[in-house]
Amino acid sequence: MKNIAFYPTFLGLIGIVEKNGAIAELFFGKEHKSTDCVEQETPLLKEAARQLEEYLDGKLKSFDLPLALEGTDFQQTVWATLRAIPYGETRTYKQVAEAMGNPEASRAVGAANNKNPILIITPCHRVIGTDGKLVGYAAGLEVKEKLLEMEKTNANS
Repeated sequence: MKNIAFYPTFLGLIGIVEKNGAIAELFFGKEHKSTDCVEQETPLLKEAARQLEEYLDGKLKSFDLPLALEGTDFQQTVWATLRAIPYGETRTYKQVAEAMGNPEASRAVGAANNKNPILIITPCHRVIGTDGKLVGYAAGLEVKEKLLEMEKTNANS
């Protein structure tokens, strides 16, 4: 069974899903694909919301939560590589592919980035185009820009 709770933020409503004692999803809005969720706040969801609030306030630089990301081995490797990108920094899809030891996998990295089920915590917003432009984000480029600006402002504090 999965538990889900929704939290208002300055970026909009964020939904967080817990499955078997780990965070399985974080998404924007009320639209959720899964029908097997019970809307019930648990201690872990409260803790995830607390850490998210501290992150959005610029006080928390990395999350300490149990995660349960469902995906292929390649996707899992991409997502782990994303979580290694330091707060306040960005990487291109090519740099992520190179960090994984697969420099020709930029497009596949982009596809895995697009399937990231735990936005913000697995910071796919830190991945940008080779030309330095913001490209693709499930919550929209405006939200991606706000997250990057917030991190840049708070990186040295």
